[in-house]
Amino acid sequence: MKVAKFGGSSLSSAQQLVKVGNIIQHDPKIRYVVVSAPGKRSEDDYKVTDRLIDLAIAHKNQMDIEPIISDIIGRYRSMAQELKLDFGLIERLEQTLRQYIDTFSNNYPRLLDALKSCGEDFNAQLITEYFNQLGVDARYLSPLEAGILVTDEAANAQLLDESYDLIGKWRNHDQLLVIPGFFGYSKAGNIVTFPRGGSDITGAIITRGVAADIYENFTDLSYIYSAHPKMVENPHPISEITYREMRELAYAGFTIFHDEALEPLYQVNIPVMIKDTNHPEIEGTKIVVQRSDVKEFPIIGISSDEGFTSITLRKYLLNRQLGYTSRLLQIFERQRISIEHVPTGIDNITVVFRTRQLTGPSQLAEILNEIEEKLQPEWMNVEDDLAILVVVGEGMRDGIGIAHKATTALMNENVNILMINQGGSQISLFIGIKIKNQEAAIRSMYEQYFGETK
Repeated sequence: MKVAKFGGSSLSSAQQLVKVGNIIQHDPKIRYVVVSAPGKRSEDDYKVTDRLIDLAIAHKNQMDIEPIISDIIGRYRSMAQELKLDFGLIERLEQTLRQYIDTFSNNYPRLLDALKSCGEDFNAQLITEYFNQLGVDARYLSPLEAGILVTDEAANAQLLDESYDLIGKWRNHDQLLVIPGFFGYSKAGNIVTFPRGGSDITGAIITRGVAADIYENFTDLSYIYSAHPKMVENPHPISEITYREMRELAYAGFTIFHDEALEPLYQVNIPVMIKDTNHPEIEGTKIVVQRSDVKEFPIIGISSDEGFTSITLRKYLLNRQLGYTSRLLQIFERQRISIEHVPTGIDNITVVFRTRQLTGPSQLAEILNEIEEKLQPEWMNVEDDLAILVVVGEGMRDGIGIAHKATTALMNENVNILMINQGGSQISLFIGIKIKNQEAAIRSMYEQYFGETK
């Protein structure tokens, strides 16, 4: 038994829905379908979720919302028209949109969550009608009816454990169930969304709840690759990758699959298949607990992410000062800045965090002043415009020369290493460099690790 989740690119147009319909008709093992909102049809197109956010902002600022409503409903109307579906559905969708605006007019966080949910919710209803037209016995199932209960903080849904028992009641249902992704309901009856890209999370939750054998995640790529195809020409496709490796790569920009969606499945050992809606015959990449080719491929992939800032402190005999690191981290906690990496030496310590967390230059100045006042370092240095390179592989722990290949690659491109840190799991290596050197570094590192790979 399978759960299949289709991403925004797979559901962006009527032509794409026809492909999804073919997949469903030819695979009777798929019993649950989780859907995203319609994505871009072309590079200069818009995602429906983005327009829903625009709608909430426009209403909040008392701007004309009619053109935006027309855009949003127009996307669903055009798909319904091409698929020859009943237009009564489109009228009901527009009524729902306007009802949310009226109901939450004076509560912007709730309005935003309610409107954002419409992208997936409307798509699920339209797709259910299309499946039935094809002769597939399908039923739309709202997250509330499915049993997806979450915490009540707007835009920060966290699943309540009791949800799995409620979802499990749908395990042996006769119909194909179509469920909108990205949101659940609090016990107070509020719509609450997961983080952006949260339809992957919904798919994982449903998969675990109904104890499916596998979770198929359909995107517009046939594989996860060993490096980003935009940075490396024809990178090596990955046939099998572990949950831990995928989590590490997702941290550094592998956005094909939401990293939070791995946790529910990792805990119960249900594998994930990454599939391509446009080429469903290709087997794709399988995410598993353990992979069989660790000796052949000790390193599975390299990635990078940008937008980091580091603050380095130097103080003689720092390693002998009890609580120094704790007092430093408390400063960031008070400023509500989460820390990504803390590489240390005997007389120095570096704190790395995502720059976007800063409210502005004044907050950085506050942090530096507090460090100066409370910790009195002999020297302090700030580096911004940083990228973090990540080398990931289950074979890193027992491999010889893994770090040497990384440093050789950077030396060959005259790239200066600003920070280096190995994860506690010993399956990842993090290297900080300037953003301007990012692409050259990735290409050189790819050549070192995968240049000989057939």
